[in-house]
Amino acid sequence: MHKCHGYWYGAGRRGYRGHGQGGPFGGRFRGGGRGPFRGGKMIADGDLRLIVLALLEEEPRHGYDVIKSLESRSRGAYSPSPGVVYPTLTFLEEAGYATTTTEGNKKVYAITEAGRTHLDENRDIADTILSAMEAYGAKMAKASAWYYRQEDGAQSDIAGVLPEVNEARRALKAAIADTLEASDDEQKRVAQILRDAAAAIRKTDDH
Repeated sequence: MHKCHGYWYGAGRRGYRGHGQGGPFGGRFRGGGRGPFRGGKMIADGDLRLIVLALLEEEPRHGYDVIKSLESRSRGAYSPSPGVVYPTLTFLEEAGYATTTTEGNKKVYAITEAGRTHLDENRDIADTILSAMEAYGAKMAKASAWYYRQEDGAQSDIAGVLPEVNEARRALKAAIADTLEASDDEQKRVAQILRDAAAAIRKTDDH
């Protein structure tokens, strides 16, 4: 994965490229922190088309099913809006990569042979994006579970202190959660910072 200035570079037909923020086929990622999918950043239009094609290859789907499948694969980290997904499906149909049938009042999309050929030509890209999405979703779920670990049914704050103390404590917990899967060297760096902070706090208390 290539990153530049905090943006994830999605893989395209001609190699990796930056996705930017304003494309009509972008989707929002929930949460923040490090990783291939930064909070609020978007997937490139061509990359989204590929992963939607990969979903259609598994089985025919309507738009809402595409949205829920991407949410499920990313454990809620990525939730594209209908205004993102439906234009993508329309593009795939117009390009001849998908065909549609009607079930009740729903339009169901299925991959065509041309769509399979296009997906096969870009299989490594689609697989890389989906794998990265699933891995990042798992990481964010793990961090969220750690951060929001509850005691007696509610996140525990320290009683009898200024609100600023609890706010700082929550900020610290979030920063630590962001390094749960960092390299050993990075975790050692964080541990030293925490030790230094603890020593500084104790020194302040001594005065």
